[in-house]
Amino acid sequence: MCRAEHLTDIQERVLRCIRQAIVDGGEAPTVREIEVEVGLRSQSSVYCQLVELETKRAIVRTPGRARGIRLA
Repeated sequence: MCRAEHLTDIQERVLRCIRQAIVDGGEAPTVREIEVEVGLRSQSSVYCQLVELETKRAIVRTPGRARGIRLA
């Protein structure tokens, strides 16, 4: 995987959570699972981080699909 643009600490933690879930269970985590694992306060905070990660080309999301996150 090529290195994404500079990521914040929270974005790194979210990306690590996604990567680990895919390695361990074969599928991406839910937004709620990311919220709990990373320690964010709301699902909207997770969505904001996912949008930023997608903008920085670290992940690709499939709209309308549960667990629709994959690593870029």
